[in-house]
Amino acid sequence: MVLPHQTPYVTPHILHRNYAQAHDNENNNNLIGRDLEYFSQAGFDMDRIQLKRNASPAQLYEDAIKNEGAVISSSGALINFSGKKTGRSPKDKRIVYEETSKDDIWWGSVNIKMDEHTFEINRERAIDYLNTRDNVYVFDGFAGWDPKYRIKVRVICARAYHALFMNNMLIRPTEEELANFGEPDFIIYNAGQFPANRFTKGMSSTTSVEINFKRMEMVILGTEYAGEMKKGVFSVMHYLQPVKFGQLSLHSSANVGMDKGDVTLFFGLSGTGKTTLSADPRRLLIGDDEHVWSDNGVFNIEGGCYAKCVNLSKEKEPEIYDAIRFGSILENVVYNPLTRQPDYDDVSITENTRCAYPIEYIPNAKIPCIVERQPSNIIMLTCDAFGVLPPISKLSPEQASYHFLAGYTSKTPGTEDGVLEPIPTFSTCYSAPFIVLHPSRYADMLAERMAKYNVSCWLVNTGWTGGKFGTGKRCKLSYTRRIVDAIHSGELLDAEYETFGVFGLQIPTKIEGVPRELLNPGLAWADKDAFEREVRKLGSMFQKAFKLYEGDVRESVRLAGPTLD
Repeated sequence: MVLPHQTPYVTPHILHRNYAQAHDNENNNNLIGRDLEYFSQAGFDMDRIQLKRNASPAQLYEDAIKNEGAVISSSGALINFSGKKTGRSPKDKRIVYEETSKDDIWWGSVNIKMDEHTFEINRERAIDYLNTRDNVYVFDGFAGWDPKYRIKVRVICARAYHALFMNNMLIRPTEEELANFGEPDFIIYNAGQFPANRFTKGMSSTTSVEINFKRMEMVILGTEYAGEMKKGVFSVMHYLQPVKFGQLSLHSSANVGMDKGDVTLFFGLSGTGKTTLSADPRRLLIGDDEHVWSDNGVFNIEGGCYAKCVNLSKEKEPEIYDAIRFGSILENVVYNPLTRQPDYDDVSITENTRCAYPIEYIPNAKIPCIVERQPSNIIMLTCDAFGVLPPISKLSPEQASYHFLAGYTSKTPGTEDGVLEPIPTFSTCYSAPFIVLHPSRYADMLAERMAKYNVSCWLVNTGWTGGKFGTGKRCKLSYTRRIVDAIHSGELLDAEYETFGVFGLQIPTKIEGVPRELLNPGLAWADKDAFEREVRKLGSMFQKAFKLYEGDVRESVRLAGPTLD
């Protein structure tokens, strides 16, 4: 207890009000000194701006709170907001059309062409904006846990929240690695607070997200959504890994068994269970979203996770819930202004509420996130709201290629405004927005690796059974987990199978702990005629979606889809 006439002990240097800030300035300038020439040549006004390179999370917290209106949540995570844009802007994504990459890019609605001159205009616009900021943040990190295939990434941005986000999502270098970082392989100029000039040639709005593979640079204008940086790095890896390194980049989660050391890859779009099912207490998590299947094994591209927070609870997803602590970022999450307690059920800002945290915050994460062993199983996840697909099917190599190219799931009512009934979604390679090369190149590499290493492939439906959305019920998570356990144990390799009609899928007749009628959807539907109509309806949707790839695949793959004759 301190009496009124006593002075409490205070560490002497704290008496200087700006001690920490002065130390930060000196430390940051020393760290970046050897790169001053690079920044000057790039157009940065080094006499005006202050560069903060690889600032600590605590420093970034302070700046975000002081300058951006961020707050600290009751669990210690930083709560911040991305402004008007609360998700990616795929229609504003551009790839520069230039001689080094133009023959490899899959041009079209996903990869829209931009000329080099327009890129230079936007790049200069971004740097000009950054020159008006008092603080410019630089984060240098790695993409890819395997040193043989990793790239060095530099992020230059004006928001502390963005710097902290990439500190979580990229692989954090050691002090020695940072001191010897050298020239980056890829640079992101994030001036998302400043709009693109929509009268510039090729601009469709005030938002522009563009990648130049010749310069190995990315420019962001008109959006402050942090996920654009994460997926920009993934798009670059989706290009470099097959083209430069000859390795297969994948939009998947991955884990490894603690006992057998067996590796499983999980493909799946939003809402299919990719994150939930790969988090298994009996297996180590390699990563939740982006991986490379290399000649040596499997490695994670990222140093962190970017998990959805909508309806998050400690009961349903305890590992993610407990990872939301100091150093993590809660993005666009509503909170109680008195207690700073996040409300994960409140979607008044957006349904796309997110949390970014370092992967080591997950207790059963495998650090380093790399396994020098080839996969034993591939699980392709779908959420079929039509109640048609079986909860588990064993795929032939040709069927695996077909379903990988199709990338089917369904949006259900409540996932987006205006969605009143299930909407089928076909996202090729389970990653259409991030595809850079033609989908058949990834599919061929997948098929080659599956054949070479004798990998089993399974289609797991986490959607509806006994009827479509509105009449049937969603498959219980406990049943799906039991099915995944049966895959990992190997018991399904010796099971008896029957053929599932129009789709020609092989489905097991028995799995202990899973009801027989659940395994074959036709048995679970009371109205058999309605079931047959839905089967043919979905089969027709598959055929229509797959026409885009028919000319680029072998006939055996084309014939591996549903047959309606």
